[in-house]
Amino acid sequence: MKMPEDYHMFIGGKWASSSSRETFNVINPATEQTIARVPMGTREDVRSAIDSARDSFDKGEWANKTPAERSAALWKMAEIVENNSLMLAQLESKNVGKTIKYSRDSDMPFIIDNLRFFAGAIRNMEGKAAMNYSGMGISIIKREPIGVVGAIVPWNYPLYIAIWKIAPALAAGNSIVLKPASYTPLTLLEFAKLTEKVLPKGVLNVVTGPGDTVGAELASSSKVDMIALTGDVSTGKKIMQLASNNIKKVHLELGGKAPFVVLPDASIDAATEGAIVSAFWNTAQDCTAATRIYVHEGMHDKFVKMLVSKASKIRIGDPMKESTDMGPLVSEKQRQRTEDYVKSGISEGAKLVHGGKRPKQMKKGFYYEPTIFTGVEQKMKICQQEIFGPVLSVMKYRTVDEVVDKANDTIYGLAASVWGSDITKAMNVAGRLKFGEVWINEHGILVSEMPHGGYKQSGFGKDLSMYSLEEYSQAKHIYIDQTGLARKPWYYVVYGDKK
Repeated sequence: MKMPEDYHMFIGGKWASSSSRETFNVINPATEQTIARVPMGTREDVRSAIDSARDSFDKGEWANKTPAERSAALWKMAEIVENNSLMLAQLESKNVGKTIKYSRDSDMPFIIDNLRFFAGAIRNMEGKAAMNYSGMGISIIKREPIGVVGAIVPWNYPLYIAIWKIAPALAAGNSIVLKPASYTPLTLLEFAKLTEKVLPKGVLNVVTGPGDTVGAELASSSKVDMIALTGDVSTGKKIMQLASNNIKKVHLELGGKAPFVVLPDASIDAATEGAIVSAFWNTAQDCTAATRIYVHEGMHDKFVKMLVSKASKIRIGDPMKESTDMGPLVSEKQRQRTEDYVKSGISEGAKLVHGGKRPKQMKKGFYYEPTIFTGVEQKMKICQQEIFGPVLSVMKYRTVDEVVDKANDTIYGLAASVWGSDITKAMNVAGRLKFGEVWINEHGILVSEMPHGGYKQSGFGKDLSMYSLEEYSQAKHIYIDQTGLARKPWYYVVYGDKK
């Protein structure tokens, strides 16, 4: 058996152990074996990282570089990731449990693209033209970095979502301290190791450890100017409270409960195919995963029959094998959470039509079968709460007004999709859905050029796109006088006529 690898935190351009000397184990969810030991970061470690980021920012070692210089660094990072993409994909699969084909062919290309997008975006910032709006002087809008950014990264897309924060934050000229999820810190640490020579010391820092220590210190520190979290609603609320310590900027993406609306004229084959993929990719550990399927009553039974048929063909197994379609959940805790929701669905009266148990062929690992319920009511927990496991609810509706109301009946507002042949009708429904991202005849496509972020309790602020670059910078109005005091109207109001 291969011995677990020992990792260190990256603070101030140096690799460090925890000040407490404590570590925690990182588990491969497919084998349940320990694959790494990682430092248990303390508040002292976080403060050291924040001080390093603060010092680097205040000295302007990164912030004062030209857009072209910052762009070149991000391009270099993208090149490094590209050259090491297979190693990173394999490590991500071992750490998260996602299939190698998903990690290699989806996550890594998007990470590389996102770094390159922001490398170009920082050289193409646009805004209002400098003009004489007052009649007495020129007004200029200047975009400046915010300062020190604290970022808390989830376990479902450890490097992928970390880059969503790293790329715009660095492009805008900030320094950053990142906390990876304790389940899945390895690829972010490897990224820091691969790129440690690209940036000045202290600009990028990674501190590992529990959220109530590392995350809490980042959110509450008066030396941190912005906190960005991708996580759950309860954590987001805590972060907002802690961030009030110095009224720092807060950026939150807090999950979702995505509706998948199938209109009467939709292709059943296309819609069921889309539902299977978008419901069960990454073992349904995705904030945008389709979790609530609304099907017109006239096609419901045929839809469910085809859906179950396709779900039965999903191949569960070793995520490192090319033939595997779905790997394990990230932890035993997450599997138990999924099982609890399945029990809740059954007890509340929903009909289990597929799955609902651990696959017998998998003797090790945190595996769970793709699970489908019908007869689900709006009030049920499996309809209202984010499960983050492979559980799909299918519901009937009669009218468009009814399905819009039901789709919007959630605290979340991150993503949704509409399926139908008449694009005018689909567009009408999409416009009425209260979600930050709505796809038509597709579910889950993200591109670097378009914003990603939610309504309601899914949070606020945008990842991806130029809107994200605006999140990590701030606008300053600079005014240049062109007259002289004697001609200013306010001068006479304050001092009287001096002629």
